[in-house]
Amino acid sequence: MSRTKWRGGAMLAPVPPAIVSCASANGAQTNLITIAWTGILSTVPPRTYISVRPSRHSHKLITESGEFVINLCTAPLARAADFCGMYTGAKVDKLARLGLHAIPSEEVACPSLAESPLSLECRVFDVMHLGSHDMFLADIVAVTVDDSLIAENGKLRLDHADLCAYAHGEYFSLGKRLGAFGFSAVKKKKKHSGKPAK
Repeated sequence: MSRTKWRGGAMLAPVPPAIVSCASANGAQTNLITIAWTGILSTVPPRTYISVRPSRHSHKLITESGEFVINLCTAPLARAADFCGMYTGAKVDKLARLGLHAIPSEEVACPSLAESPLSLECRVFDVMHLGSHDMFLADIVAVTVDDSLIAENGKLRLDHADLCAYAHGEYFSLGKRLGAFGFSAVKKKKKHSGKPAK
């Protein structure tokens, strides 16, 4: 198999087209921004990050308030995610334009997105200036989940959320299930021959 060498670039894929909600410190301005550069930094304590260009309107709001909410994106929200990544909140009220709804968060002042199935409420503890983007490092101080995704036994069923992904300029609905965590280590059961043991 042959391979072509390109210069270094941001080619990691797929990534989540997360819709991040934020607000000014006084709550007068609320905005949505689509963020692909996000992930988990630590499980204990639960920590995450988002990388935002300093020129973005949301960068100013997050810097001012020290808070944001990562709202997971579903396939039905893909068009909204695309819109929120294309237009600036300095000129467009994205919530109003898209018919989306802000709801109060549990632990942070900025709102969560009602249409998202799961929201991670975050409080910034540090900022790293890394070139084209600033990385906001944050503690995940609360998670809210749509009740329809919680099974009777309390298990989270994100596989029912119809989440989507973003890869090289295109949005995708998640495909078929390939396995659960640890499936590669499960030993196959031996088939019974049907013959009586000697």
